Amino acid sequence: MKPLADEGARLLVFAKAPEPGIAKTRLIPLLGAEGAACLQARLTRRTVATAQATGLGRVELWCAPDTGHPFFAALAAESGIVLRTQLGADLGERMLHAATESLACARYAMILGTDCPLLAWTHFRRVLDELRWGREAVIVPAEDGGYVLLGLARAAPELFRDIDWGTDRVLAQTRARLEKLDFRFSELDPLPDLDRPEDCLKLSRERPRFWHDLTIEESTP
Repeated sequence: MKPLADEGARLLVFAKAPEPGIAKTRLIPLLGAEGAACLQARLTRRTVATAQATGLGRVELWCAPDTGHPFFAALAAESGIVLRTQLGADLGERMLHAATESLACARYAMILGTDCPLLAWTHFRRVLDELRWGREAVIVPAEDGGYVLLGLARAAPELFRDIDWGTDRVLAQTRARLEKLDFRFSELDPLPDLDRPEDCLKLSRERPRFWHDLTIEESTP
């Protein structure tokens, strides 16, 4: 059954340009620079399609380093997604900027990356339900100690400052900030993401057909 639309939500997809040698660098030993960039492109397309299929609100692609990469232009032409440029000195500042801007005109914001191919529309629906039931933050944890998605009814700079981004401390630090700020928050079950070679090998063993479909040959723009 298709989920009901809720225009009070903004779904903010954060993505790096799929540039060989820059995108998914930790996967280069396994996939090569071109292969890692192709995987980044596929993950981004999949995440955008999943977010748009939810029907829960406006979907925006927040691009790094900016919206000028040919891949982003092609994706916007294919999907009609709105492109935005990430602004800020680090990931925390960029996320805070996007969340603050979105919450100025929408009741809820969901911030997510593109590294979790198992993220489904049902996860978005659960997050929105939790927010509508009175939670001020909802986390979809990543199995590696980060998080896949952060849903917010309000934002605070402390949620994004002095966080050890890219490490296994992100989730614990974010929980501690939410508790200190007295946010009403909840968590869903953790999901795997694809950051390291062992993540890819695990997915290919456990879901070989899914992994094949995710990594069939594709050229970067």
